Amino acid sequence: MTVAAHPTGKPAPRELALLLTLAAVQFTHIVDFMIMMPLGPQFMRLFGIGPQAFGALVSAYTFAAAASGFIAAFWIDRFDHKRALLALYAGFIVATALCGIAPSYELLLAARVVAGAFGGVIGGLVFAIVADAVPYARRARATAVVAAAFSLAAVAGVPLALWLAVHFSWRAPFLALAAASVVVGAGAMRILPPLRAHLAHAQTRRPVERLRLIFGVPNHLRAFAFMITLMFAGFSVIPFIAPYNVANVGIAEADLAVLYFAGGLATLFTAQVFGRLADRHGKKRMFTIVALLSVVPILIMTHLPRLPLAAVLPFSTLFFIFVTGRFGPAMALVSGSVEPRLRGSFMSFNASIQQLGSGAAAMAAGLIIGRAPDGTLTHYGVVGWLAAGCTLLCIWLARRIRVVGDDSHAPPSRLE
Repeated sequence: MTVAAHPTGKPAPRELALLLTLAAVQFTHIVDFMIMMPLGPQFMRLFGIGPQAFGALVSAYTFAAAASGFIAAFWIDRFDHKRALLALYAGFIVATALCGIAPSYELLLAARVVAGAFGGVIGGLVFAIVADAVPYARRARATAVVAAAFSLAAVAGVPLALWLAVHFSWRAPFLALAAASVVVGAGAMRILPPLRAHLAHAQTRRPVERLRLIFGVPNHLRAFAFMITLMFAGFSVIPFIAPYNVANVGIAEADLAVLYFAGGLATLFTAQVFGRLADRHGKKRMFTIVALLSVVPILIMTHLPRLPLAAVLPFSTLFFIFVTGRFGPAMALVSGSVEPRLRGSFMSFNASIQQLGSGAAAMAAGLIIGRAPDGTLTHYGVVGWLAAGCTLLCIWLARRIRVVGDDSHAPPSRLE
């Protein structure tokens, strides 16, 4: 079926329902990933681990997601994307429940691998569906709607998960999230239409030929390089914000929820503004502006001295606004770099590379950061300079990505 755009240019009701449903799916698996970072101080204390072991706990999810995304790219376009999403989401729910009952660090690490194997493919498939359903002219705005799941995760998901962890145990957030995901999955089964439009052009290809179609195009390689660099520009810093603020800045563990709530609440609005501006004035131009602005809070957050919570909040909020604000224009730009017939596989490969980049960034930061005898973290400022340099490299790479085909002149919507 085809859904026309609203006369005002806003998404039609059916398209908006699809975007909100996808955002709910994103919300749950983003909370599953994000909650590991503010729980870092608890894990490091309860399991008696250091920054390197904690970095491995974060990276286990992303490396597993990278591997599963790479494998899924060979078959994801052969199926109705709705059925594929629901099957993967069911696996994710089971894996999240396993995290909640893991009795040791080693088994929790294994459960994170399983969760990543499903969650990573879900993320890529969600954005492939957005790219297929929404024309390029409005895609940054649509991507921002789905990407608002990150903000909602910070505003509602992480604070609630931290509250559950403080009042019950670290297991409670995972078990509660698994239960909530069952409800979201039931809603997705009812609301999402069949998503088979890509099957009209799908062809069964051998893995080597599919690799050649995706990785043999210089424009695709530039998009992949852009994405992995963008992950280093953010996820080298993000996993250690909570441990650094507790150990070095002096923020209480119970107050970490305030940092995430304030930052998430701000980005809930600013991400939509950035998305609209990107559609109006150009994805590359908007990404460049937001990326340049993000360098300042990155360097501030990685060099903070001991400060009260009220003094940290403005800087942490600016960090969330500009670091996450880069993502909407970036994903719209990347999704426009590939022909529609290859988009499912391309976005799955892209999700794999995205997860690989974030995992490598967290692992690299864990190797750089040390722990002083008094428990404070060292060399976090070095990680900040690394992220700032990668941000500048991202701006250069973004200018070299070319939008292909007739994507910018697509019909108002393609929900088939």
